[in-house]
Amino acid sequence: MRKLIDIDETTLTKLKVISIFEKTSVKGLIENAVQMYVKNKQSGQFKNLSDEEKEDIGMLMLMQEADRNEKVSEEEIFRILGK
Repeated sequence: MRKLIDIDETTLTKLKVISIFEKTSVKGLIENAVQMYVKNKQSGQFKNLSDEEKEDIGMLMLMQEADRNEKVSEEEIFRILGK
């Protein structure tokens, strides 16, 4: 997904210098920074949740990773749940 953001000149210059030392592009640097920020925020918020809320979020994350084209029979679901 492509999104445009505005960055002030001072920050952009600093990003360019850092990207030279990191041997990466400014775009790659920003992408990595955003990913690290989101991961850090998620783990911080996760610590404040109850056990039930953690289970709910875990289930949501698993559901998002599931292949929606794959079909499973009702018998197989109940067989797995019965273990």
